[in-house]
Amino acid sequence: MVYGTSSARAEMSELRRLRTLLPPELQSWVTVEATTATNSSLITCEELGQDEVEIQIDLLKWEQFAKDQRNLLFWHQVARIQNDTIPRDGWEMAALAIGLGGAVGELWVQDGLLLMLALALCGVSGWRLYQRNNSQKSVDDLTAADQKAIALATRFGYTLPNAYKSLGSALKILIDQSPSRRNRKRYETRLQSLKDSAAEAKARSQSMRAEQRNRMPDMNYPS
Repeated sequence: MVYGTSSARAEMSELRRLRTLLPPELQSWVTVEATTATNSSLITCEELGQDEVEIQIDLLKWEQFAKDQRNLLFWHQVARIQNDTIPRDGWEMAALAIGLGGAVGELWVQDGLLLMLALALCGVSGWRLYQRNNSQKSVDDLTAADQKAIALATRFGYTLPNAYKSLGSALKILIDQSPSRRNRKRYETRLQSLKDSAAEAKARSQSMRAEQRNRMPDMNYPS
């Protein structure tokens, strides 16, 4: 009983800690909760309403990661919210069904205006479904969120190298633990993109330091 109480307190403490990592502009409408779903993802986010988003965490899996790794994985989800690339409520399938049904009905009654509206609804919902299921766009969204997570980490006091190392090491764990080949491939793509970005950042830093050294005045006094 004591162990259960202690574990619950630790989980609540971790959720409170993560809430402090939300940027101030998100704190009023983004919540952080433990997931209640079985066989859930490590961390995900879901739009609950027009002005409410919830970040859900499997705290049992979460314990396997170091604190810095958790922070970067958390900021990745925050970045997805900021980039407006979180999963929606799936209205597209319902809209597509309504549009197709309406189009068939209007063909029967031969109402041109309503037929055009039904076809437009089919077009919009079909395009949204294509975007959602486009694997390349999905990967691009994830890598963009990784870059913003790095920027958020520096905003909260991380050095750039430590931010890259923390997220990179977390992705390596996810690659090793993922039973899904598709998810594993996505993690590997994200990790490679992160390595490329880190190498570019390192090269820029070295170039800037070299320029600063070249601009330093000669401090040798004349004899």
